[in-house]
Amino acid sequence: MALLAMLSATAQTWSAPASAPASAPAPLVSQASGRCLDVRGNVDTPGSALEIQDCDNQPNQAFEFTSAGELRTMSGTRCVDAYDNRTAPGTPVIIWSCNGQSNQAWRQNADGSVTGVQSGLCLDVSGAGTTNGTAVILWTCNGQSNQKWTTSTPPPAPGGPGPCDLYAAGGTPCVAAHSTVRALYGSYGGSLYQVRRASDNATRNIGVRAAGGFADAAAQDSFCGGTSCVITVVYDQSGRGNDLWYQGSAQVPGSSQSSPAKATSESLTAGGTKVYSLYINPGNSYWRDGHLTGVPTGSAPEGAYMVTSGTHVNSGCCFDYGNSETTRKADAAGAMDAINFGTQCWFGGCSGSGPWVQADLEWGLYSGGSQSWNPNQRAFPVKFVTAMLKNNGTSRFALKGGNAQSGSLTTLWDGALPAGYSPMRKQGAIVLGSGGDCCKPGGGANLSAGTFYEGAIVAGYPSDATDNAVQANIIAAGYR
Repeated sequence: MALLAMLSATAQTWSAPASAPASAPAPLVSQASGRCLDVRGNVDTPGSALEIQDCDNQPNQAFEFTSAGELRTMSGTRCVDAYDNRTAPGTPVIIWSCNGQSNQAWRQNADGSVTGVQSGLCLDVSGAGTTNGTAVILWTCNGQSNQKWTTSTPPPAPGGPGPCDLYAAGGTPCVAAHSTVRALYGSYGGSLYQVRRASDNATRNIGVRAAGGFADAAAQDSFCGGTSCVITVVYDQSGRGNDLWYQGSAQVPGSSQSSPAKATSESLTAGGTKVYSLYINPGNSYWRDGHLTGVPTGSAPEGAYMVTSGTHVNSGCCFDYGNSETTRKADAAGAMDAINFGTQCWFGGCSGSGPWVQADLEWGLYSGGSQSWNPNQRAFPVKFVTAMLKNNGTSRFALKGGNAQSGSLTTLWDGALPAGYSPMRKQGAIVLGSGGDCCKPGGGANLSAGTFYEGAIVAGYPSDATDNAVQANIIAAGYR
């Protein structure tokens, strides 16, 4: 029997409350899987079922809540519909020609659920599934994550400018660029990182789904299925070879306290698609002796940024990203110039309980230019944080922080270097996840926890306008 014949001619018409806002077409991302609500087959044929799939920014994954209470898709040509006017748990959810009937009325709720007005049931990923192709049905609302949907801003189109394009346009080019999440150049189409699986020690490079786009998490899932994986290296996208290998690898030997981070500790959504972070726990650290490949040394000016997490932190020393010693020893004041993020505050000047954006300049973490109180410092306990450090190498450094999902940057310090740090004595290696004196025998402790999503080191002192442009680009990447 044709679906159209099944639709009840007696179904009541409906209207949404006058206050219901319209929304722009955008993906609906399942909080359980990070995958998008999807019209099966990317067709606008009435009766096509809804399911979840990897997010791809196509019209069959763009949904719009109208002011009339409809949930439209396929460029507004079809409405989400409870099959055959049914109201029982397990009812399939399909697309159909918009007709104003009550089985096409939907309510977007504050807790992330979407309910049918007629049935009172929730849009549900069947069986709490998380794999591609899992059907979406109506089910009794239960508050579980497979019934929660995040309205995602459409991701930037692949090939658009990335943070390193913005830095280059500002006259401060990236000399190292790292991410497990996305390309940091609009033209970058290479590998982001490498995973190694436990079952046979085989490795696989994980690249982007399209040049200038986001990581191919499905490739990692396929390779690591049925076993565990670690991240062995995060590749440098700048072309200078400043890849970050885990300390203890053949590329960074002699490390007694470090091992690679697990590859699947945290999945998230960015650009409307599932990706993975570099989730660092005590005992994980990455390093590169980059002093011959463009990383500033001595008193040369330098800038850096990273996107990190304000909820996966601790007070262990030292969750750093930036310029470090080539010796992996605590050589001198000014031998490091790295962003630090965590809940340790060595000299005071920190407000609240953290975590804070600080500068690890060796022999000290600085929340400002001295050990006195810094009234502009503030904590960033939010899920995604933008952290920035820039240092002219002789007299001045600045710290900035912000929410990586929305809003502007806050200047936490912009003033004199601490006493004894002018001029700087940078050596030009790169560290991620520990202090500069990790992890040789007899070296410093490797006790920090933190999350790394993306970051870059640049030659020169970036302008405030460039900082703001990079923050806007990060927000547009859609971290969720």
